Amino acid sequence: MAITGTRRVDPASPRTANLAAVLRALRAGPLSRTQLAARCGIAKSAVPGLLTELAGRGLVRPAGILPGNGRPSRLVELHGEDAYALALGIEADRLSALVTDLSGRVLAERAETVDVAALGLQRGMDELADLAHRVLPGPPVGVAISVPGLVDSAAAVLRLAPALRWRDAEIAGLMAARLNLPADAIAVDNDANLGALAETAAGAGDLFYLGGGTAVGGGLVSGGAILRGARGFAGEVGHIAVDPSGERCSCGRTGCLETKANLAAVLRAAAPPGDPLHDPALGVEGRVAQLKHRVRQGDQRAATAVHDLGVALGIALSTVVDVLDPDVVVLGGYFAELADWLVEPIRVELAVRPLGHARVVPSRLGLGAPLRGAAHLAAERLFANPTLVEEASV
Repeated sequence: MAITGTRRVDPASPRTANLAAVLRALRAGPLSRTQLAARCGIAKSAVPGLLTELAGRGLVRPAGILPGNGRPSRLVELHGEDAYALALGIEADRLSALVTDLSGRVLAERAETVDVAALGLQRGMDELADLAHRVLPGPPVGVAISVPGLVDSAAAVLRLAPALRWRDAEIAGLMAARLNLPADAIAVDNDANLGALAETAAGAGDLFYLGGGTAVGGGLVSGGAILRGARGFAGEVGHIAVDPSGERCSCGRTGCLETKANLAAVLRAAAPPGDPLHDPALGVEGRVAQLKHRVRQGDQRAATAVHDLGVALGIALSTVVDVLDPDVVVLGGYFAELADWLVEPIRVELAVRPLGHARVVPSRLGLGAPLRGAAHLAAERLFANPTLVEEASV
């Protein structure tokens, strides 16, 4: 599948908008021409031509016959197996890459444990680009990068990531040069926002996503859209005060949620220095698995650390629920792995608040939610403008 290069296509033209509407409608599954016309608000007579063009671009294909008693209707579905969406993830101790096709099917995935802060920005981007080259089967239709920090998503700039020690990093431009892509092919967003997007794509409604890792962040989705705030920094719940007599936070304040709920802090509470639980070589998954095992085995120190984490999350989330009133609070990141012990103390804290009626559930996608959200965002570039893919030569 060839991506358009120098040939300019107007993404705002009525025909491009109609092509995009049809392609988006098929994201939910196969549809007939009549169904497409109704769902997209397009004249039925225009649908065959749109489908012919999308098929010529390799994006749709026949999908059998719609069962029924009347005249049989032919179904159409997404094709796009060669339309690659590339998701890249940056964490303090890991780089990851994921490739999906247009339907969201995972084609390749790879991760490596690395001290990203020690690498620095330029070497870190070199390593991430190398990882991308190793998983990509061909040119991507779009790229999205998940990062733990404050992101100006409109400019695709990481404004601040304390865990990485990066500030005002022009992530999109740096990666575009390394992948030989235009900068506008690359989106950058906060990992919690992307986790929230992934949960919504998987079928959840209005929700607040709380992600835990080396930092703590949140993402709010309402009406299918991420709510970003005036500067794009909405959802930064890591700096809600939960313990006035607690530790000093990197932000300068005392007792922020992040001082209680980042993974390193919980592991310090769960085990003494030098304990294997702190071994970075285990990665996030390995250390969380060890922590879960200890709680199940009745390790009192580990159990207390996890319970105290649940209380701290509940205190912070009570403010979130009072202000934002989400239907659901989704526990993401490593919080999802510990949900068996976190949900109840969170519910107890919410129950004493007058508006604490939100359901609390673990992420269905676990630690991989931000990367799946990034893949969804990367594919959005093509769903917004299907003419980015060239038509096959006749």
